[in-house]
Amino acid sequence: MPSEQTKTAPGNITEKKSTHQQGSPAQLNGFNLAHDVTNPSSQPQFESRPPSPAPPPDPLILPREQWGGKYEFLLSCIGYCVGLGNVWRFPYLCYRNGGGVFLIPYFIMLFFTGVPLFLMELSLGQYGAAGPITVWKCCPLLKGIGIGMLCVSMLVCLYYNVIIAWTFYYLGSSFQSPLPWSCDAPANAYLCGNATLNSSSGRALSPSEVFWNERVLGVVNSKGLHDPGPVRWPLALCLLAAWVIIFFCMLKGIRSSGKVVYVTATFPYFVLIVLIIRGATLEGSLQGVAFYLTPDWGRLASAQVWNDAASQVFYSLGIGVGGLLSMASYNKFDNNVIRDCLVITIGNCSTSFFAGFAIFSILGHMAWRKGVPVGEVADTGPGLAFVAYPEALALLPGSVFWSILFFLMLFMLGVDTLFGNMEGITTAVLDEFPQLRANMKQKSLFLGLLCFGFYLMGLLLITDGGIYWFTLIDSFATSFGLIIITLFMCIGISFFYGVNQFCQDIIDMICRCPPWCSKVLLYFKACWVFCTPFLLLIILTYIFIEMYNTPLQYGAYVYPRWGKALGVCMGATCCLQIPIWAIVAISKESGTLKNRFKKSIRPLNSWRGNNLNNSGGGEERVEPERMEAPFTVNLTDRDTVNLTEVDFTAIAWENGTEA
Repeated sequence: MPSEQTKTAPGNITEKKSTHQQGSPAQLNGFNLAHDVTNPSSQPQFESRPPSPAPPPDPLILPREQWGGKYEFLLSCIGYCVGLGNVWRFPYLCYRNGGGVFLIPYFIMLFFTGVPLFLMELSLGQYGAAGPITVWKCCPLLKGIGIGMLCVSMLVCLYYNVIIAWTFYYLGSSFQSPLPWSCDAPANAYLCGNATLNSSSGRALSPSEVFWNERVLGVVNSKGLHDPGPVRWPLALCLLAAWVIIFFCMLKGIRSSGKVVYVTATFPYFVLIVLIIRGATLEGSLQGVAFYLTPDWGRLASAQVWNDAASQVFYSLGIGVGGLLSMASYNKFDNNVIRDCLVITIGNCSTSFFAGFAIFSILGHMAWRKGVPVGEVADTGPGLAFVAYPEALALLPGSVFWSILFFLMLFMLGVDTLFGNMEGITTAVLDEFPQLRANMKQKSLFLGLLCFGFYLMGLLLITDGGIYWFTLIDSFATSFGLIIITLFMCIGISFFYGVNQFCQDIIDMICRCPPWCSKVLLYFKACWVFCTPFLLLIILTYIFIEMYNTPLQYGAYVYPRWGKALGVCMGATCCLQIPIWAIVAISKESGTLKNRFKKSIRPLNSWRGNNLNNSGGGEERVEPERMEAPFTVNLTDRDTVNLTEVDFTAIAWENGTEA
C-alpha cells in the first residue's frame, strides 16, 4: 500500500507521488490493474476474481418459513377465497341478474380480470418471497401499493370478525330446542299468530327478523350513525372469543394456520353437500332451483349485470388485499404458480355456483310452505345468512342439528378468510422488522396487541347502532380504493417493471415449464397489458357514477352526507398511499426529476439477490449493490495516463475489497 494517500473528491482522477516501487500497478477503488497502463491505447483489464459469495446470514434473523406441503398452500388459498360472499352473495346476484344468463358475464370477467390479476399477485409474492410492502423492491416507486393493501386489509379485518361474532351468537343459540327464532318458541307466539307489520316494508315481521334486529343487533334502539348507543356485551364476548381463536391459530404463523386449514377449508364443502342432499328431498325445492337458474336473456344488455359480475369475481378471489401475495411468499421458489392459480380460481367460482343449489333448494321449500313466490323470501348478505336461511332451517325436522351445521360452516368460512387477511398484515410487518421472527416472545406480543387493537376498535360495530357503521365500512373498504390499488399494480408490473421480464420470472420459477405454460403466458401477457386495465377502468367509472347517484342506506335508514363522506375518506386513504410513497421514493434519488423517476422504477439489487438465495441449488451469489457515484482512480507517478477514453460504468464493477 502507498505510504501516503491523497484524499480526492469522487470523480477526480488525480496524480500523486508515493514511495511505490517502479512498476507498481495502478489502483481503481482498491482493485489492482493487471497490466501496464502506461500505454494509452491499452484497455484496463482486471484480475479475475471469483463471484462474491452471499453474506453469512444474520444469526438474529430467522429465515422465512415455507409451507409444509403444497396442499397446505392450496387449501389456505381456497379457504381464503371461498368465504361468506360465495354463500350469501353469489346466489342472490345470480337470480337477480337473469339466472343462468349471469354466468356468461361472470366467466368473461373471471378469465379477463380475475384469473390474470390472481396469477400476478401469486407470482409476485412467490418470486419476491416477501410480503405486500417489501416485495416492491422490484419497483420502489410503487411501494405505496403495498401500504394501500395493508390499509384495506386492516379495514376488512376490523369488520369481518364482527360477522364471526354474530355467527358465534347464533351457533350458541342453536343449542336450544326449539330454536329461539322459530314459531315453536313460546316467546314468538304473538308474532306467528298475529300479523305484526314491519314499518319500513309494510309486511308482516317474521320471528327470525325480530330475533336479528332486536336480540342480536339491537338496531331498534338506535336512531342512526350518530347514535351508536351502548355496547351489546353478549356480542362483545363473542367477538373476544373470535379474536382469541384467531390469535392462537396464527401464533406460529403458517406452521399453525397451515394445519388448521385442513379442517376449516374442507368442512364447508361437506356441509354444502349435506345441505344439497337434504334440500333435494324437500317439497318445493325444484321451484327454488328453477328460480335460481331460469335465464333472462334481456338482462345481458344491462350494465348493472356486468358490474355485478366483475365485482363478485374481484371480491370473491380476494385480489388486492395482500393476503394472496403473503401466502404465496412462503412457497418454494420452483412451485408451479400457473397450475395453482387455475386450480384455486376455478375451484372458488365453482363453489359459488355449487352453493346456490344448497341455498335456493331450501328457500324454495320455505316459499312453498308459506305459499309465496321465492323472490319474496330470497335475500343477500347478512339478511340471507341470519334471517332468511335460519328461518328456512327452523321449518325442517331436526332443525337444531341443521342450524348447528349451517352456522358452524359460516364460522369456518369466515375464519379462513380472516386468516388470509391477517397473514397479509403480519407478513408485511415481519418483513419490515425481521428481528421479530427470531424472538417468539416479541412476535407473540405483536400479534396479541394487533388482535386486541382490532377487538377494541370492533366494539363500535357491536353497539346498538353498530350495524350502521358495519355497513359503512363494508361499502367503502373494498370499493373504489381497492380497484385503484389493483389497477396501479397491473400497470406498474406491466409497464414499469416490464411485462416481458415478469413473464420470464414466472418461467424461471417453473423450472420444468411444460409447453402449455409458455402458451398460456401469452394470453396472460395480453390481459395484463390491454384487457385487464381497460376493464378495471370501466368498473372504476361505474363505481363512481353509482356512488354519486345512489344514496347509501341500511333498510329504511338513509345515511347522511357526512356519513357517506366519511366512507369516501376511508377508500381515499387507502389509494392515496400510492402517490404519497411515490413522492418519497423519488425524493430519495438524486439528479433531475426524469433521472429520479428512472432510478425509482429500477429494481433494487436485493430483489434479485433475494431470489438467488431462495431458489435452492447451485452456489449462492449476491449481486453487487448499485453505486451511483463515479469512481475515484489513484495513480502513481509512473502509471499516470489519460483514461478519459475509458467508460467506467458503475454497474460493471464488483463491490469488494482488494484480494
